[in-house]
Amino acid sequence: MDGGLIDANNGVAYMDAEDEERTNFYNIIAAFKCYRANSVCQINRREAYLNSLPSNHQEMLTIYREHLQKLRYCVDMNYKVIKNIIQDADCLFHNDTDNVRQAHQMSVPPKIRSQDVHKVQITLKQIFRDWSAEGHAEREQCYKPIIDEITDFFNPMKCNIENIKVLIPGAGLGRLIYEIAFRGYYCEGNEFSLFMLIASNFVLNRCVIENQCTFYPWVHQYVNNLSGNNQIEAITFPDVSPTKFPPKGTMNMVAGDFLQVYRDANYWDCVATSFFIDCANNVIEFVEVIYNILKPGGIWVNLGPLLYHFSDVPSENSIEPTYEDLIIIIRSVGFIIVKNKTDVVTKYAQNPTSMHQSEYKSIYLVCQKPDSVE
Repeated sequence: MDGGLIDANNGVAYMDAEDEERTNFYNIIAAFKCYRANSVCQINRREAYLNSLPSNHQEMLTIYREHLQKLRYCVDMNYKVIKNIIQDADCLFHNDTDNVRQAHQMSVPPKIRSQDVHKVQITLKQIFRDWSAEGHAEREQCYKPIIDEITDFFNPMKCNIENIKVLIPGAGLGRLIYEIAFRGYYCEGNEFSLFMLIASNFVLNRCVIENQCTFYPWVHQYVNNLSGNNQIEAITFPDVSPTKFPPKGTMNMVAGDFLQVYRDANYWDCVATSFFIDCANNVIEFVEVIYNILKPGGIWVNLGPLLYHFSDVPSENSIEPTYEDLIIIIRSVGFIIVKNKTDVVTKYAQNPTSMHQSEYKSIYLVCQKPDSVE
């Protein structure tokens, strides 16, 4: 299969990157590097407005002024973590590091994109969700049903699970991959976002002890706080070290576009998707590819909403089938629907202390590719 992959030491690879991809890579690295300057600029803007208020107003906001100073400290601590995350990011370009650096030196200066700066903040929230003890409740909602389905269908007492191949498209920071591989299965993740690949490389390969890093994922949430302490709550990660407690099975990560990378028919025993299928411009393509790459008798387990990420992006085309439409699509492609649940409550990177709580009533599907005999 095409694409980069994690080697036996769980190192991410990004193979045969073209110049445009390399440029994008260094733009993203630049976004990580400007995290502190951008964040401090936001704090300074608030402080400047505070200083412009009438003196009696400023007196009433003494605690708020002190809080802004605490935010600066939190940003500094986050930036220390970020610098560690991107320290060896060049290894994403497996066996091509010297060429990448040379290409970078010859290229134009990186372009700092506002959406990329925002994605750095989102990455911190993803770390909370996937690799902190405080994110356990979300993982129980979103990952546990998938893990339970896999261990039930491919029972370790009835089959050699090291030979059961499980694919996780949209693997993010890799926690679901780790959990499945830890149980002894062969598990491969696929991820397109370099933000996720860079951060997952750090957690999976360089966090050698539990709770190695301390960061502040909610420091950029200025609204719906009951207390200033809610915004500056310290979180440690990882709650478990993949280095200290390596998976019993094989764990791989492949970088690239799911639709382009996975073309081998009848290869996977299971495809598991969590908050993924609505990332497609055309969800039918996802369903067709999943069906094609599954072995006869294999299963697809899906949990998540139908947010359709490209629905309101002006430069992107998108279709947004309803849940009822999706069921028709799945059956039309050839799947047998084994389980079909709605209103499965799930959250996604939510601050537990926030006055605003958002949740999805997700769909949970288990679909089977008919056996060739049938």
